[in-house]
Amino acid sequence: MTHILVTGGAGFIGGHVTTALVRTGHRVSILDAQHDGADLRDLGTVAAALQGVDAVVHLAARVGMGVDMDDLPGYVGSNDLGTAVLLAAMARAGIRRLVLASSMVVYGEGAYRCAAHGPQRPAPRDVADLASGRFEPPCPRCAAPLVAEPVAEDTPLDPRSVYAATKVAQEHLCAVWARQTGGSVAALRYHNVYGPGMPRDTPYSGVAAIFRSALAVGRAPRVFEDGRQRRDFVHVTDVARATVTALDAARPGFRAYNIASGRPATVGTMAAALAATLGGPEPVVTGDFRLGDVRHVVASPDRAAAELGFRAAIDLPAGLRDFARAPLRG
Repeated sequence: MTHILVTGGAGFIGGHVTTALVRTGHRVSILDAQHDGADLRDLGTVAAALQGVDAVVHLAARVGMGVDMDDLPGYVGSNDLGTAVLLAAMARAGIRRLVLASSMVVYGEGAYRCAAHGPQRPAPRDVADLASGRFEPPCPRCAAPLVAEPVAEDTPLDPRSVYAATKVAQEHLCAVWARQTGGSVAALRYHNVYGPGMPRDTPYSGVAAIFRSALAVGRAPRVFEDGRQRRDFVHVTDVARATVTALDAARPGFRAYNIASGRPATVGTMAAALAATLGGPEPVVTGDFRLGDVRHVVASPDRAAAELGFRAAIDLPAGLRDFARAPLRG
């Protein structure tokens, strides 16, 4: 029986991953600030938690867009210093297998193509453009509209929020650890995860939970921009299965994987489907925006399918029916 430490194992994704690990015959320990008051930045606490452990699933992190720059020290401390302490303790303990919860936010804007100039990387979004309702990124060479394409794992990383920057740093720290210890790291770039047990509406919640929380009290979901921004919504049950699969399919070195459905949808479509499922008011498209948001991130799931044997099984309509009335976290 393999003994797995799950950091953040009492959280939204962590709870589902822990359940999936137990169901597949693993012994599981949890290190989580909410569960036992553990601080991942404390080397003694982490070293004690690693005793007798064979591998680690590292999910603990501060997530979401945050509020403002006052959040920056908290994000860096929790996500990057916490990861560094964990890696140092794993090296000392001789533990060489790690699954890291990364995120699609590491890409910034996704992949785009210009009809005239081929693949392009859009410039950072301009406040004046967004305030004027010009949400689609133009070609940096000719200003023509760009077409979004699936983003693959070898796409250059371009973080555009504090949270995104910390996830890139986590990946880099883990890659260094893998090279220097001979360890194995599967960095799972989770796309927009939703499902039972999501935290309720806070500045750190995912968009699905924000919409669900509004509908629960009879309010219309408020959709930013024009609602046409595209995302890949992946059900947490699929995410948990992918995480267990990645743990069991460990390979030497660092390797990143998109964990996504491969069936993108617009944010507006998701909000409308959730409202219809709950019989609530139709979404309101506000035109509001957040500078740290990106326009389109559409995932290629091909590497995970080829190397991990993982493909998402739950499509968005079925997933939203499950999510619509499932409990949320307080």
